[in-house]
Amino acid sequence: MDVKTRVIEIIAEQAVLEPSDVKMENSLEELGIDSLGLVESIFAIEEAFDISVPFNANDPSESDFDISSVAQIVAGVERLVAEQKA
Repeated sequence: MDVKTRVIEIIAEQAVLEPSDVKMENSLEELGIDSLGLVESIFAIEEAFDISVPFNANDPSESDFDISSVAQIVAGVERLVAEQKA
């Protein structure tokens, strides 16, 4: 399973949606994911990919990890996975 598919599954699970309902351009807010859901999503992503997401839950704007859309989250996870393999 590729990174994009797995990240979408994790986000869909948090939003209580089908993965097919999650679009790359969606923000987490549009999907109904609140701050607690965001943190739970980050934990699930870290566990699924055995990575550490540089995310500041208290101030997401201060993070190097862009959570503005599903596409940005996927890109960030792909980058972290690639860095881990390097």
